[in-house]
Amino acid sequence: MKKRTLKNLLLILVVLSFFVTPLGFESKVLLSRWFAPGPEIVKPEDRRKITDYNWRLKDEDWKVFNFSKSRGRVVFVNFWASWRIPSIAERRGIQKLYEAYGDRVDFYLITNERKEPVLDLMKRRSYAFPVTYLMIGEKMPLDAKKVPSGYIIDKNGYIVAESDGIADWDTPEIRRLLDSLTK
Repeated sequence: MKKRTLKNLLLILVVLSFFVTPLGFESKVLLSRWFAPGPEIVKPEDRRKITDYNWRLKDEDWKVFNFSKSRGRVVFVNFWASWRIPSIAERRGIQKLYEAYGDRVDFYLITNERKEPVLDLMKRRSYAFPVTYLMIGEKMPLDAKKVPSGYIIDKNGYIVAESDGIADWDTPEIRRLLDSLTK
């Protein structure tokens, strides 16, 4: 076999491994994480305000609660799905952010899935952030259609950072923003 043919076969095998093996799944998660942009920090003049905090959600124990308990607090909201590669790629950075700010920021990592696949992912990846479940048909102050997407809301209800799609939330800029918001 010619050297060039062997190289081509090896290249094809590597490319195929991205699509048909568990190694490929993890490689896609890793590549997504590497190339994820940071979320947009919204200019003060462009910030939208959340005026209605009356939003019913379910906690990890499937108990209904109201988002209004976070009025006047700094809030991190992220819509995600346990089966989406971009969502999985975001989780590690969000876990680090939760570890650093979980006592000063209300975290809402919201999914509309059943509990079992979410709990399985949480266990497999050793995540400890709280999971919140969306109640379909309830009014909500944020758009949950794009998954993943995320927001940071200041104490006055203004969206100060956002992302429509995958984002690296554990950046120095976001940490500086959260430090300034939680003083």
